[in-house]
Amino acid sequence: MTEPQSAREQFRAAYENRYTWDSSFPGYSTDITVKQGDQLYTGKARINHDLSYEITDVSDEKAQDLIKGQVWEIAVHRVRKPFEETHGKNTFEQGETDETGAVEILVSGKAMGDRYKVHNNVVSLVHRHIHGVVVTINTLSTIDTGEGYLADRYDSVYHDAKTGELKGSSQSEDTYEKIGKYYILTRRIIREDNQGQTSVTDVGFSNIKLLEPVAV
Repeated sequence: MTEPQSAREQFRAAYENRYTWDSSFPGYSTDITVKQGDQLYTGKARINHDLSYEITDVSDEKAQDLIKGQVWEIAVHRVRKPFEETHGKNTFEQGETDETGAVEILVSGKAMGDRYKVHNNVVSLVHRHIHGVVVTINTLSTIDTGEGYLADRYDSVYHDAKTGELKGSSQSEDTYEKIGKYYILTRRIIREDNQGQTSVTDVGFSNIKLLEPVAV
């Protein structure tokens, strides 16, 4: 009889199954368009080999933070960090298994109060405390790249960490294209509900060009 995986092993396997860029990733440049209602904003971005980034030629100051936030999200989610570096100070315990078969992973230690769900080697739910906000992200569908999974549909809910007050929610749909050997985001549609006010943001990335490889 095979011994069941421990909560740590189960979560580690799903964590290491996320798609990330490898150490040979050269970086890339891209044009960006952002549509919000009848407003259209444009800009350019460059994500470097070390996943630092630069934003230039933004057509409207109001769009600067939005474009910067999107590029930061792209870079931070493709970073390959060893499990022990990120979660070495945490301990994990299995919680309940839901109707889909997803296993709840409860976190103690440095990230006390955070929790996840793991299903078919995918982190299907993230529940984290970040700067006074509790963020809950449900992964609705994924892409199997052959080198790990990418979430392409997911929803996010935000609550005040102290009061529990609902701060807002969003649903996102991502489109990826394989450019060279790397999967790169080409479009993101975000539908937000913020205290009853709904909005749709359509972010497009085009003219994507890989940079010259960095000499080692």
